[in-house]
Amino acid sequence: MPDLRQQYGLDLVIANGENAAGGLGLTSTTAKELLNAGVDVLTSGNHIWAQKEIMPYLEGEMPILRPLNYPPGVPGRGYIVNSQAMVVNL
Repeated sequence: MPDLRQQYGLDLVIANGENAAGGLGLTSTTAKELLNAGVDVLTSGNHIWAQKEIMPYLEGEMPILRPLNYPPGVPGRGYIVNSQAMVVNL
């Protein structure tokens, strides 16, 4: 990822991590691997719930997004704002 950031002058890298854990869901380990590789924000979809282990991380400091259009009270957040941009996961 660092080479691609430099080659294209990227300020923000967004990746869909929804099925990064063996093709179904996301774990904290796979999320950390993607973030350590240079991804800034991870998006997801309905498979985010397949790995229950990720649940505490959805509301923590890791930039992992669940779909914004889920009902109120569903764990996690559907958007994130940083100094560069706002990312919305729909």
